[in-house]
Amino acid sequence: MIDAEFLKILGCPLHPERPPFELRGDYLVCTVSGHGFPIVDGIPHLLPEDVISEEKLKEMLSGN
Repeated sequence: MIDAEFLKILGCPLHPERPPFELRGDYLVCTVSGHGFPIVDGIPHLLPEDVISEEKLKEMLSGN
C-alpha cells in the first residue's frame, strides 16, 4: 500500500505538468490521461515502459 502523504508528492512522469495520481487497487492512475502504473511489492513502477493504457487498465481492474 502507498502512504497517502507519499501519494500526494507523486506526479505522472509522462506529462510535463506532473498531474497527480489516484490509487486504484495495485495501480497508480493518472488523473489526466487515465493510464496507470503498477505497484509491485509496495513500490510504484513509474518508468515509461511500465505504463498501462487506460483501456487495458480498465480491463484489468474489472477482472476481465
